[in-house]
Amino acid sequence: MATAIPFVPPLDDVTYGTAEQVSPLIRRVIAENPSKYSYRGTGTYIVGRGEVAVIDPGPDLPGHRDALMAELVDEKVVAILVTHCHSDHSPLAQWLKEHTGAPTYAFGPHGATEDPDDDPEPETDARPDTEVEHKESVDTDFAPDVVTADGFVISGPGWTFDSVFTPGHTSNHTCFALREEQALFSGDHVMGWSTTVVSPPDGDMRAYCASMEKVIARPDRIIWPTHGNPVTDPQPFLRALLAHRLEREAQVVAFLGSGPTTIEAMVKVLYKDVREELHRAAGRSVLSHLRKLVADGAVTVGGDGRPTSKAEYRLA
Repeated sequence: MATAIPFVPPLDDVTYGTAEQVSPLIRRVIAENPSKYSYRGTGTYIVGRGEVAVIDPGPDLPGHRDALMAELVDEKVVAILVTHCHSDHSPLAQWLKEHTGAPTYAFGPHGATEDPDDDPEPETDARPDTEVEHKESVDTDFAPDVVTADGFVISGPGWTFDSVFTPGHTSNHTCFALREEQALFSGDHVMGWSTTVVSPPDGDMRAYCASMEKVIARPDRIIWPTHGNPVTDPQPFLRALLAHRLEREAQVVAFLGSGPTTIEAMVKVLYKDVREELHRAAGRSVLSHLRKLVADGAVTVGGDGRPTSKAEYRLA
């Protein structure tokens, strides 16, 4: 029986263009960029009072810029934290830096590029077994002023962040842990409304699962994703997310037990209850699992040995 993921209640009542105080130290301004992958929109977080940090400034939309400017008019921004450089997270960082003089902090710029010989279409699980196809564009112009290795500390009056490197969704994904509230700003690594896109080549399922183990081992009391409501009971939620990935991996291994096969053949069986127009997206999910299994030494690839969407796979 598949593990049920205890998704958090939906974020239904959204007022764009205004800040909401969501905890003693945290305010959130939601950008009006709802979509299949950004949910109700990008939640930009403002932490502290007087001298503040801003997390994931979001997309470069005039309305979102105006909302942030209005909320920050009496504040001094001293740090701009970016979890990763997808275009719904980082583009407004440059404007905010120019407007405030604050440095940007992130693990680094975008990593791997798409393989021109492979199918570049990413995927996402809108729920555990219903992938929705979409494109998450990359902000290739973004590069941080300060590179935050794992454990890097960023602090201000009344607030302290520890950088938690969590590759998987992207190769440069980082979460930021607010010590004072035992709160983790999880970007897209953990989202309460959905599972997370892990699409090769920059997305890496092996790295994602290792990062999930890392976050499970942490003592965070609450998780604030960039999209959607917070996860207020992290441990069972995180464990269910990881179990879902490992169960899908086990299904792939079991299918390969019958002999060499392709991703297309696997999708037809493993996703037989999913609409056919979503099978291409499902194939991206299977590819991410197969790349992990190849890296683990459990699966081999025919032909030139590259794990692509068109290759043939077999158990090692």
